[in-house]
Amino acid sequence: MQSLQPFHTFHIQVSAHKIIEVTNIEQLKQTWSEANTLHLPVLFLGQGSNMLFLEDFNGVVIINRLLGITHKEDAHFHYLHVNAGENWHQLVAWSLEQGMNGLENLALIPGCAGSAPIQNIGAYGVEFKDFCHYVDVLNLESGELFRLSSAECEFGYRESVFKQRYQHGYVITAIGLKLAKNWHPVLKYGSLVNFDPNTVTAKQIFDEVCRIRQSKLPNPDEFGNAGSFFKNPVVTAEQFAEIQKLAENVPHFPQVDGSVKLAAGWLIDQCHLKGFQIGGAAVHEKQALVLINKENATGQDVVRLAHYVRKTVAEKFGVFLQPEVRFIGANGEIESEKAIS
Repeated sequence: MQSLQPFHTFHIQVSAHKIIEVTNIEQLKQTWSEANTLHLPVLFLGQGSNMLFLEDFNGVVIINRLLGITHKEDAHFHYLHVNAGENWHQLVAWSLEQGMNGLENLALIPGCAGSAPIQNIGAYGVEFKDFCHYVDVLNLESGELFRLSSAECEFGYRESVFKQRYQHGYVITAIGLKLAKNWHPVLKYGSLVNFDPNTVTAKQIFDEVCRIRQSKLPNPDEFGNAGSFFKNPVVTAEQFAEIQKLAENVPHFPQVDGSVKLAAGWLIDQCHLKGFQIGGAAVHEKQALVLINKENATGQDVVRLAHYVRKTVAEKFGVFLQPEVRFIGANGEIESEKAIS
């Protein structure tokens, strides 16, 4: 068994049967084929920033180290082809340095480029789907590489076809991004609303997003964590009206279909759970949306804490929080919401 602790940001002490870093597609195919022949489960990891290991993993963990970025442009757009192992934040920073704006609101989101489509990562009014041109996918069974358009990825809120039809037996090898040269800032959330849209630069937005995230989110090397643990819940207008009776100034974001998105961190904070601890796992004292590995937590400590947070919020507001983090059991991914119900 090999330790997985350095390969995921929760830094929980778990092991895997074998850990292999792959740098090209042929090596990836071969490693998967060998594990398949031995009937071992396979897990693909980028930077392990959105994973909670509940126990030791019985199979082979393949670390994605497919690197490289290529750039093309026409009169209206920049086109980036980014291999899946590239660090997402470094990609955002690099694109701005090259004068290609658009990704600045997505600064400091941990993980690799290949993980971005799975979750349809998003922050400060921007989502991955807004810039997705295509996603390249490898069918592990047949060895066929194919490309999905943005529409074919079926993006939703923290949702995509990669959590459904292409969850098993497929792996993302690269993404294509399309960045408009006619850039418009997105200043809908948080302190970004204070910027003047006519004078603000993408670098100013990038710096402010980094400042906000660093002030709220703990460094995983200090306290292991996976960033935002829960999705922001979306409720009906009727549900929101009931919640407004329970608390004043509820942060909320109306959606085009009439539903209302709520801030999960605010709901947890209203239950006075900052700093609350079960075993070695705790709710972060600065940002209630983040669960941390405070004192050598086990995966089960985090599950018990998440269960308690979900139950407490539901009792107060009638809203059931869903994990954003992926839960990994001995043989692969398990249903996270069921695990904390």
